[in-house]
Amino acid sequence: MRRSANRTVKMSISVPSNIFNELERTLSYTQSRSKFISSAIDEKLNGSEGFSVEESTTKQLMAALMNRNDVDPTLKALLLHILSK
Repeated sequence: MRRSANRTVKMSISVPSNIFNELERTLSYTQSRSKFISSAIDEKLNGSEGFSVEESTTKQLMAALMNRNDVDPTLKALLLHILSK
């Protein structure tokens, strides 16, 4: 029998319901919640700046644009209007 060099360990955590709900909305039916959380922990522990564009939701990308200095004020107003919904 072959053993994994980096075996998985089952763990139980508690998160606020709003974070859980956001995670459920973010992941597709075929994506692994465990894999997503493992990647997030790994990125945080290794000092990663955050998620890649491919992993980000449209709302997250819009919020990131709001915080940039090179975004036109008209676009910022539009983004703010959409994000406030």
